[in-house]
Amino acid sequence: MVVTAALRWWCVGIGVVLLVATPMFVRALPVSDDDLSAGALLERIRDSRGLSFSGYAESAGNVGLPANDELESLSELLSGTSRTRVWWRDPEVWRVATVRTTGETDLVHQPGRTTRWVFESRSVTIFPDVPVRLPNTADLLPHELARRVLAGARPSELSRLPARRVAGRPALGLRLTPADEQASIGRVDVYADRASGLPLRVELYARGSVTPSLISRFLEVSLERPSAEEVDFEAPRCAHERFDGVVDLAAAADRFAARVPPATLAGLPARGPTEGSVGLYGRGPTVLIAVPLWSRSAERVREDLRRSPGVRVLDQGVLVGAPPLRLLLAQPEPNDGSWLLAGTVTQRALLDAAEQLGRHRPGLRFP
Repeated sequence: MVVTAALRWWCVGIGVVLLVATPMFVRALPVSDDDLSAGALLERIRDSRGLSFSGYAESAGNVGLPANDELESLSELLSGTSRTRVWWRDPEVWRVATVRTTGETDLVHQPGRTTRWVFESRSVTIFPDVPVRLPNTADLLPHELARRVLAGARPSELSRLPARRVAGRPALGLRLTPADEQASIGRVDVYADRASGLPLRVELYARGSVTPSLISRFLEVSLERPSAEEVDFEAPRCAHERFDGVVDLAAAADRFAARVPPATLAGLPARGPTEGSVGLYGRGPTVLIAVPLWSRSAERVREDLRRSPGVRVLDQGVLVGAPPLRLLLAQPEPNDGSWLLAGTVTQRALLDAAEQLGRHRPGLRFP
């Protein structure tokens, strides 16, 4: 009887060791590469846009933006670690749950709108899709981040990386080295599932840095289509529900500010046509956004920034550098409004943008 009990416990111990060691063993297995060109891999990644999947993802950023009420969501997104459960049926129908020790916050997207559910406060906020807004958790998922940073990539900027294993799956590597002189991002490494082309891991490096400023990766992924029940959301009876048509600072300025942004800014072309007041410029990972702020909002942002460590007050305005991201609140205009300039661009590009807007004030969108 003693031998039998000992043997039983020995078998249990071996089983536990195998359960723990198997994933580590799989990750350590060598990954064979494909004889695929960088351009062909880019096309495979782009073709994966309509895939359905579910998984567990993590993004980790060390972009140290100063605390600011108007930009709080952006600071939290880029300055810490977020872990999310993802159910993705297609680009129009998906659900992303940010998991924390105290609960979770869900973003549920249906055509034309997004619902945000905050477990702790039992609050439900519905807001419409808008042309311009600040990034949210879903934008930092590996497949969405890869789609944005690879947009407009030129063949000369692309090269292959050795394959590696991500989320237990063989992944092919692609490197983007931006050629724009205004770019503050030195390179972007993307690893895509060999079979499907779905991006599984993205690493962004500031120019001259050997440490990534942002890593977004899947820890687990399944290419099975999530059910409608997994993606659907029904607010509990105890929830406080409201509609928010403003969305955030950038969306409000784009809709209500009476300015016409220039066609080019700091030598960067506009990223597509826009009918609003916010200008969006550059391509791929090189992004410059110009947001016209009303006097009251501009003054709040200016006072918050001036109290933050590492902020510089220049002739062009108040400058914050958290490479690869930089932010400049330009000097007040005659109406006391100011342009908020931000993006993954060099300091020189931000200063050039502020000087251009100061020399040639954009016209009014409304009579």
